[in-house]
Amino acid sequence: MPSIPHARIHFPLHRCAALLTSALLAAGPQAQVAGPAAAIGMETVEVHARQLQTELLREQSLTPGGVSVIDSDLMYQRNVVNLADMLRYTPGIWSNSASGGSGVFLSSRGSNLDATDYDMNGIKLMQDGLPITTADGNNHNRLIDPLSTRYATVARGANALTWGASTLGGAINFVSPTALNSEPVELFATGGSHGRFNARATGAGLLENGLDGLVTAESSRWDGYRDHSREKREGIYGNTGWQFAGGSETRLYAGYLDSDQDLPGALTEEQFKSDPDQSSGKAQGGNYQKNVNSWRVANRTHWSLGDNSSLEFGLSWEEQSLYHPIVDKVLVDFDGPGPMPPTEVFSLLVDTDHRDLGVMLRYELNLDQHDLLFGVNYGDGKVHGGNYRNDNGRKNGLTTRVNNTAQSTELFIMDRWRLAEQWTLVYGAQGVWADRNVENIEVESGARRNPHDDYSSLNPRAGILYDISENATVFANISKLYEAPTNFELQDDARENEQTLDAMKGTVVEIGSRGSHTLGEAGEWYWDVAVYYAQIEDEILSVDDPLEPGTSLTTNVDDTVHAGVESLFGASVALDAAGQHRLAPTLSLTLNDFRFDNDPYYGDNNLPAAPDYALRGELLYRNANGFYAGPTFDLVDSRYADFSNTYKVDSYGLLGLRAGFIAERWEVFAEASNLLDTHYVSTFTVKDIAGPDADILFPGAPVSVYAGLRFQL
Repeated sequence: MPSIPHARIHFPLHRCAALLTSALLAAGPQAQVAGPAAAIGMETVEVHARQLQTELLREQSLTPGGVSVIDSDLMYQRNVVNLADMLRYTPGIWSNSASGGSGVFLSSRGSNLDATDYDMNGIKLMQDGLPITTADGNNHNRLIDPLSTRYATVARGANALTWGASTLGGAINFVSPTALNSEPVELFATGGSHGRFNARATGAGLLENGLDGLVTAESSRWDGYRDHSREKREGIYGNTGWQFAGGSETRLYAGYLDSDQDLPGALTEEQFKSDPDQSSGKAQGGNYQKNVNSWRVANRTHWSLGDNSSLEFGLSWEEQSLYHPIVDKVLVDFDGPGPMPPTEVFSLLVDTDHRDLGVMLRYELNLDQHDLLFGVNYGDGKVHGGNYRNDNGRKNGLTTRVNNTAQSTELFIMDRWRLAEQWTLVYGAQGVWADRNVENIEVESGARRNPHDDYSSLNPRAGILYDISENATVFANISKLYEAPTNFELQDDARENEQTLDAMKGTVVEIGSRGSHTLGEAGEWYWDVAVYYAQIEDEILSVDDPLEPGTSLTTNVDDTVHAGVESLFGASVALDAAGQHRLAPTLSLTLNDFRFDNDPYYGDNNLPAAPDYALRGELLYRNANGFYAGPTFDLVDSRYADFSNTYKVDSYGLLGLRAGFIAERWEVFAEASNLLDTHYVSTFTVKDIAGPDADILFPGAPVSVYAGLRFQL
């Protein structure tokens, strides 16, 4: 990571220092550099690691809205296998796994609250500033491995303007580890209930002439707590960089992933109550799977143009193959005279190849009291392949040829203007241009469906930050929201003609505060709270197609409201004068109010899928020698499973316990979850009207125990 010119951060430095101190106190010993390395490069490694965290905390401190920074080092202290685990304590995010594997439902500020887990839009995912999300805005291609990251920045809603993201839910940027912030050798293994085993090894080195390199290989196995939910995952990730004159850097990234996952399917309420660990008969009969094979290369170059400006350019290319049997045979009885067996009218197996190009350009300039940012993102994606009839997980005849393309351009500008010692005005705008083109050809009839459209919008934003003290800030903003439809949404338009969907748009206002304060002589507590209210027009929502189960029908809804409270509280409470014994509570509370607004059909019904409240927390005892232990808990409100608000999924509470020990070169953890063996619903499929016998429920994990060991050399 190139150095940060002092002139660019002198104003917010006190806020960054305060946040960094809070993070170190809350994280405990694991936030420190884990032991001495070889003499060569040690100072460089430590300096670059601190600069990386300071830059991320600077981004948080200068955003007048909800932004969270996640230190992935903390992920090695508990069982983390997917994004839902990683984002557990991130307010404003609602995420759960349908079956305990790597696939998750992911929603931010009420994005993506519709029918299918497959069409996951609403949040832009990035790796090192370059897109993982496809050019049309979809996250169906792959989800990142949390343990392959060093830090993650979660910018919720319009606060993602810094990344240029045009989505209702914002953006998450995952920063890869490099040899500049890693130990030369790292080994990690975790295992436990339901056949869980994950092993990974990392090697890193600093070479002469400013060169460095890092490579990680990982392997994961999961039998699952439900029948037909096995998962096997192999991956290799690496990067190499060159530090050249003036604090500039160029870095090449590469990665390969091979993931095979069986899907257990959804249950009815009766099936859930009788045996939540069973798979559905449809999943068994159709051998439901999601198998992804992908590779990605990227380059990011950062030029330091003096003490007051820098230029960054990035380029990424990803190719992926998707094999996805998802719907079993749908049979209907023959209605004519004479006996005839039921006839298959629909089944679905998706077999497609995906290609995505991403380009990023950012220029930062400091002019006295102004920190200026100019940026552009460009994405180009293609999907080729087809939909087939599904014969127990095997292709049984091509039904639809698929040839979809998408392009997107996001041009953004922002100024952070230091009006006075305690005041910062943050304002800017984003221009969006998007092209969507869907070409589906029915093989039997030759009918061609080709909805395509162009979308554009100018999205302004203005916010203010006021420093109450050196360690506390209040903020407010008003912003325009905008998100063009994905190709899947156009493909599944309820009208089934050449017409297209409108883009989602709206206005959001937000206020909040974050900071820290001393607690006694050797303690501290911290907070991060945001309250927002958004009025959305033409929100795109999908409901399950009753004639072709497993597919969706998508349409625009005139008016909806997305509002909520996002809060994170924590502390480091000294139990003795020397601070050898501490209590470290963490509490993440999210309140949601997502609803239709005087809709002609749904009235003011609640939107489904997200609970009205979600409370997640822990209370750890930490000892200065590295030992920690304490309970964890979840309290989640009931949720509607349909737009008509006729089917309600029960609330639930979970209790867990985790403990561990951190030494100079190694650390170990153990975690038990759902100690009371509570039966609860993790996620579900949304319908228009869900009957009492609807097969829509995905049970959560029963009582489970995991342990992990990390060793650094």
